[in-house]
Amino acid sequence: MSNHAPLPIPHISVIVPAYGVAHLLSEALDSLLAQTFTQWEAIVIDDGAPDDVAGAVSPYLADPRFRFFATANHGVAAARNRAIAESRAPLIALLDGDDLLRPEYLSMMVAAMNEDSVATIATCNARVFGAVAREDVVVGHDQNRSATGALADVLERRFNIYIGSTFRRADFDRIGGFDTAMTNSEDFDLWVRLLIGGGHVRYIDAVLADYRVRPGSASVHLLRNIRGNIRVCDKVIAALPDSHAARIATARRESELERGKVEEALLAVIAGDTDNGLKALRSQRHYLGNPLWSVAFVLWRVFPRLAPPMLAWRKRRHEGSSRRRPLRTPTGA
Repeated sequence: MSNHAPLPIPHISVIVPAYGVAHLLSEALDSLLAQTFTQWEAIVIDDGAPDDVAGAVSPYLADPRFRFFATANHGVAAARNRAIAESRAPLIALLDGDDLLRPEYLSMMVAAMNEDSVATIATCNARVFGAVAREDVVVGHDQNRSATGALADVLERRFNIYIGSTFRRADFDRIGGFDTAMTNSEDFDLWVRLLIGGGHVRYIDAVLADYRVRPGSASVHLLRNIRGNIRVCDKVIAALPDSHAARIATARRESELERGKVEEALLAVIAGDTDNGLKALRSQRHYLGNPLWSVAFVLWRVFPRLAPPMLAWRKRRHEGSSRRRPLRTPTGA
């Protein structure tokens, strides 16, 4: 029989997947220890990582609010599902192992969800730093600073949801958790499926987190994200046929298909299939609104060998300035 009293049920469980970020994990966990709201638990999950996640989390396990699990590598969606299955709180917050929470994050998220019974998700703004050309924020100034967003707003890209958001465990269980078949856009997929059942997103107009972009982060793989977004739109159309949301999803699906064709053409040129890639890219000129594309097409007609290095440079530039804007997708150049 244990002499230790059982721990009280926490108000919020923070889910921390860690893959390849053992050297950064202490920063994420220290940001939890710095929270002004203390009635939390953190579940760190090692998704078959190649580095020593267990060693990195070990010093924190003396605090009973931290728990650690290790699994085989099945992707971040499966890792989060496993961790959430082990959680005990009615609210769930997501914190990737290389990101940070500001000290007021948990306090403000718990208050927002407790005050707003219709809120399905609470989100905030975040600083973007790391492998970026310049630091920025996730949510732009065009988002209503005291807004709540419904499914239609999210699908139309008028309302941005940061990955480090908070939602209710009961709603997560109701939809069956993260879709483990999604290898990209799994966050967007979760938000949309949560909102299909109703409710809205509550936006806290404050920078309450820090999102780190690392070279080679999953967020830079644009084509896979596009394909993931198309699958999410298909789910909305199937779940809510003949609805306003389905019409928006249909329009977004068409836009994502166009983006996909452009990205496939760009990758073909970079890979050396210059003639076919440029032909496909020219067929999408209506989608490429920047006038610089017209100049480039003239140049490449005369000097086609310049196209692969120029487009490879463009790709590296975009990857170097990538940031997680799950509902904001660039068009044009």
